[in-house]
Amino acid sequence: MTGPGGPEVLAWGEAPDPVAGPGEVLIDVTAAGVNRADLLQRQGYYDPPPGASQILGLECSGTVASVGEGVGDGVSGWRPGDRVCALLSGGGYAERVSVPAGQILPVPDGVDLVDAAGLPEVACTVWSNLVMTAGLHAGQTVLLHGGSSGIGTMGIQVAVALGARVAVTASTAAKLQTCRELGAEVLINYAEQDFVEQIKATTGGRGADVILDLVGAKYLQRNVSALADGGRLVIIGMQGGRKAELDIAALMSRRAGVIGTQLRSRPATGPGSKAEVVSAVRQGLWPLISSGRVRPVIGARVGMESAAEAHRRMQDGAVIGKIVLRVPA
Repeated sequence: MTGPGGPEVLAWGEAPDPVAGPGEVLIDVTAAGVNRADLLQRQGYYDPPPGASQILGLECSGTVASVGEGVGDGVSGWRPGDRVCALLSGGGYAERVSVPAGQILPVPDGVDLVDAAGLPEVACTVWSNLVMTAGLHAGQTVLLHGGSSGIGTMGIQVAVALGARVAVTASTAAKLQTCRELGAEVLINYAEQDFVEQIKATTGGRGADVILDLVGAKYLQRNVSALADGGRLVIIGMQGGRKAELDIAALMSRRAGVIGTQLRSRPATGPGSKAEVVSAVRQGLWPLISSGRVRPVIGARVGMESAAEAHRRMQDGAVIGKIVLRVPA
């Protein structure tokens, strides 16, 4: 980035090579995933955590180039040449990136190495929030806002695999059709329908047991109204603002919970860390991907030197699923 601003501030140029420090792995990047957080960082609204790379990119795929001290023995066992994908704190829009060993995952069976770049962020976001935080399980109803997004398309498949009933919101018939094909049962066009009325009508008035929300303030009170008794609203984005009034009585009457979470700000290791999430994803979600029950939905593959175009396409909202950036040959 030449500075904060529009997509035009992104430039493909030279930067110092990263090195693998103790406990880290150096990855030759094949591709990087594009996330809405990248757009916010580019605009100057979402600084990377202290010590993280200033280069954009919260996930990547590639091959292990080298390992730092303490890696290669013990639990991780990563070796040069291993095909991997990784959850990053930054630095993915590059030819090389260093990452703590605990944030690396093997590329699942049957997944292309380029497409694997679109897995770590959505996989960790969905699993940590739906399973680890909200406790979604078979027989429950989950409402996913932004059903055709990268998080939404992953969330649908994970929820279906868990035996939950899935409701989604999206803005077009084409996006809702994709959601249907992935397993969503309740399809709500938020441009034409009220999602509170629809979720109540399709659950016999009960509401959703879990709501995963990317919108934030704009949807807060309506989300609470859409919750079932004992339901959990998990907020993971603020596309609709950061401040709103909450009717506490409505929340109490449903014995419900409102939870805000963020993946990037988690520490690398320890309780609640990125390593803890990645470990849970590898154990619980990776077998579903390797078996083909869950798959990455890649809506566009763009050359990394054209990252500005990828940002424009994400901002326009026309892409279903993930956008990945391929490193030039």
